[in-house]
Amino acid sequence: MFDIELGKHRTCDGATRRDFLRVGGLTALGLTLPGLLEAHADVAKKGTPKRDTACILLFMEGGPSQIDTFDPKPEIAQEYRGPFGVVPTKHKGIYFSEHLPKLAQAVDKFSVIRSVTSPDGTHETAQHYFLTGYPFNPAIEYPSYGAVVAREKGFQGSMPPFTWMGNLATQHGTAGYMGAEYNPFMIQGDPSERGFSVRDVTPPQGLDMMRFDRRRLLRDALDNWQKDKDTAHKSVQTLDTFYSRAYDLVTSPSAKKAFTLSEEPDKLRDRYGRNRFGQSCLLARRLVEAGVRTITINYGGWDTHENNFNALKNGLLPPLDKGYATLLEDLQERGMLDSTLVVWMGEFGRTPKVNPSAGRDHWPGAISVCMGGGGVKTGVIVGSTNERSEYPKERPIRVEDVAATIYKAMGVDSEKEYMSPQERPLKINYDGTPIQELI
Repeated sequence: MFDIELGKHRTCDGATRRDFLRVGGLTALGLTLPGLLEAHADVAKKGTPKRDTACILLFMEGGPSQIDTFDPKPEIAQEYRGPFGVVPTKHKGIYFSEHLPKLAQAVDKFSVIRSVTSPDGTHETAQHYFLTGYPFNPAIEYPSYGAVVAREKGFQGSMPPFTWMGNLATQHGTAGYMGAEYNPFMIQGDPSERGFSVRDVTPPQGLDMMRFDRRRLLRDALDNWQKDKDTAHKSVQTLDTFYSRAYDLVTSPSAKKAFTLSEEPDKLRDRYGRNRFGQSCLLARRLVEAGVRTITINYGGWDTHENNFNALKNGLLPPLDKGYATLLEDLQERGMLDSTLVVWMGEFGRTPKVNPSAGRDHWPGAISVCMGGGGVKTGVIVGSTNERSEYPKERPIRVEDVAATIYKAMGVDSEKEYMSPQERPLKINYDGTPIQELI
């Protein structure tokens, strides 16, 4: 995973979401990144696969309010609708929250599924559900979308296939039972800050490339000696492949270029927003260009049991509106939107009725999810909720169906089975059906 720190947010569960799976520094070419790459040796043997659809997943950790974003209810009593007004979209009769004006004008570039519903209103288990498409099971950890795509599609050039920006949402966002080698590569730091650089792509301070190459030669000599001593050990025999991948990442001009946001025009960086979320969206676009297949941006802080409207108006919605809308526009302007699926989701919605603390509590009955690019139909509103946005009024969509749609757009056979550690065959997708209105 790449881990761009988008701030540490504490949910009502009381646990700070901290990334606990991260790639260590590449000391003398590193010992952790090669391990991450090990499972992709078979892809390396086959050569670089043809580039196809990528995915940028914008995950709103904490659970965003459907009423205050993409499913406002301006006609109901204020104790439900809250103080926010609405803004018309390009489509007659379709409105978004007044604090999403740019997304309202970009609605031709994505679709909104208003009728997603789930039985799970607990943070950690609901995160697992939305990030994997599988209901939570304490006996097994299912793999996230990016991990499956990494396993199915492998590398494109020197870039890891699966990356993650922001805090890891508990442990759910990993490769689960497939093993740590398919976990995402994480980026640390804030891309909106001056001097931003990515660990494991830049050699350690004081280690120039000449010394770096010398260390590589020394490691090669030690490996060759070790192979002579123990040729039967598979991990020793194949270690060169994994170190080569790590070396390629560290020394690759294209990798360095992908992470260098300063190459972007100031005007474009301003369009995205000079904040963590906006610059993370810009970096995600650059990573797609460089060959990364799946990128998750975890934008936390949506667990708004108190002070919901101030948190949204003055903190969360403006960066979302600017960064998300500009990402869609930028991808389209570069001819990349048709081959880049952009998904917006959280783990559940919020209660229609405002609580005494001017907040909204957990509500999995009605959830909004957005999708655009990657060949899915845009400008479509799928389903609707009842007058208070409590439950689907028409066309209920399950989380499994959302997952099936993502896999369909990514060209992954969701009926394919993997073998679990317990030697049980498990489908990539639980039992979802792609959302036909979008396919």
